[in-house]
Amino acid sequence: MSDLVLAAGCVLWRRSAAGALEVCLVHRPRYDDWSFPKGKLKRGETALAAALREVLEETGHHCAPGVALPTALYTANGRPKEVSYWAAEATDGTFVANDEVDRLAWLSPEDARARLSRPGDRVQLDAFLETLPASGRRR
Repeated sequence: MSDLVLAAGCVLWRRSAAGALEVCLVHRPRYDDWSFPKGKLKRGETALAAALREVLEETGHHCAPGVALPTALYTANGRPKEVSYWAAEATDGTFVANDEVDRLAWLSPEDARARLSRPGDRVQLDAFLETLPASGRRR
């Protein structure tokens, strides 16, 4: 299927100073939406390499990739799109607004669930939360 758009991204997470789990969402002014950092693969690029590049470009953060999460399949601009996702822990970095992403928010999983613009993105959030020990989910 030559029309298939391949993309990749991460459910980027960290622990707050108090130890609470926080998930990163980015706001894209072009679409006025909140989503996980993601983007299209470049020619010859692996999905994981694209996911890590997109996280850095959109959030300013380096990260350590973890488990693969469910792939999202949907139609965007009339074309089928396949987005591969990974859980990724933020290691260091600083967000700087740009033309593609003008805001970033570190939110509790519950607040992230409510803010996600595409209900389908909750699949990746739920899968990410299932990878954590029960004791680490709601701190």
